[in-house]
Amino acid sequence: MTTQTKKTLFPATPKPFVHPYFGGMVLGIVLFLALLLTGNGLGSSGATSRFVTAVTDVFAPAHVDRTPYLLKLAGGDKNPLDDWIVPVYFGALLGGFTSGLFNGRLKFETTKGPNISNRTRWLMSFLGGVIFLYGARMARGCTSGQALTGGTTLSAGSWVVMFAIFGGAYGLAYFVRKLWN
Repeated sequence: MTTQTKKTLFPATPKPFVHPYFGGMVLGIVLFLALLLTGNGLGSSGATSRFVTAVTDVFAPAHVDRTPYLLKLAGGDKNPLDDWIVPVYFGALLGGFTSGLFNGRLKFETTKGPNISNRTRWLMSFLGGVIFLYGARMARGCTSGQALTGGTTLSAGSWVVMFAIFGGAYGLAYFVRKLWN
């Protein structure tokens, strides 16, 4: 009797990652097509602002109508979710999930060093995400929007933001390295 290897749709062992130059080339083509076809680049922090504005508009519509930034998103009868960035946001989530599923990388795990608890890792990740999202809105775009779209269009502000992000990360790494060792 011979054993037959059953090929499944969802591999048990992770497939290797795509070559970084090939991935960069595909990302460049997607960015080019996004700019060409829609006039918009890539990024997702704007969708988060729209979700928060939608919730705020339900509970405090008068506040939305008094705040100039929120008024542009949802003032009067405007629906803050009626924007190109919302489908891009969900497409990125669905695409990442699908890629993980089909390439055998979809699993629940907490990546951390041996000297940190899962709870502390999750707390630090959450706090870092909140601070980063707040900074992304102050900078008028997330790292993908700043680096990809802003960098592609040679926006000086985007280049400054990216150098600040990388410089800040290297500077902070010294102080949080013990969480990973």
